[in-house]
Amino acid sequence: MQQKAAGFGVDLALVHYPVMNKNGETIGSAVTNLDLHDIARAARTFGVDSLYIVTPYEDQQRLAQEIIDHWLTGYGATYNGKRREALSLVRLCSTLAELYDQLTEKWQVRPLVISTCARGQDRELSYGQARAKILAGERVLILFGTGWGLAPEVFAGVDASLPPIAGCGDYNHLSVRSAAAIVLDRLLGNRRCDTDGDGHAGKCLS
Repeated sequence: MQQKAAGFGVDLALVHYPVMNKNGETIGSAVTNLDLHDIARAARTFGVDSLYIVTPYEDQQRLAQEIIDHWLTGYGATYNGKRREALSLVRLCSTLAELYDQLTEKWQVRPLVISTCARGQDRELSYGQARAKILAGERVLILFGTGWGLAPEVFAGVDASLPPIAGCGDYNHLSVRSAAAIVLDRLLGNRRCDTDGDGHAGKCLS
């Protein structure tokens, strides 16, 4: 019988600091309504436990909380129950260090921290290898960067990185919302997939 990902110990983090700008400088990025909504919906679809929004900026935390509250306790809670269900997964966190501590307490073990990037990184883990760890019950945290991607100091503190999502040409600038949905489908989609060594999905095995 085919296993489903729902109920597995996978969390996501959308990191707004530290991330890079187009000049390669470390910055903090702004929280956006679309990111919260779309990634939360993808997270709920694929059985993710929680989606953490990581930002140290109080004004950005207030903005994110206003969005969450609108759908959990405000008018949105009765207007669209599906959106309420998705946004209920969202949590706020000031730093990655704080997030790692919270997840270690939640799961009673430090999760395997896996980064994502449009460029190849060291300690690469194929999608097939990462999926196998999840299906085996390992607790996993997947980091997504805003702006122009996660800052180098983030990569220095992770356990592994997923291969870049490759298209058919040299253009490689997906929105983080699109990238998150693709990654979640590869790792948690309700199917068993062959993957080659560079992490691209192969034929599906029903």
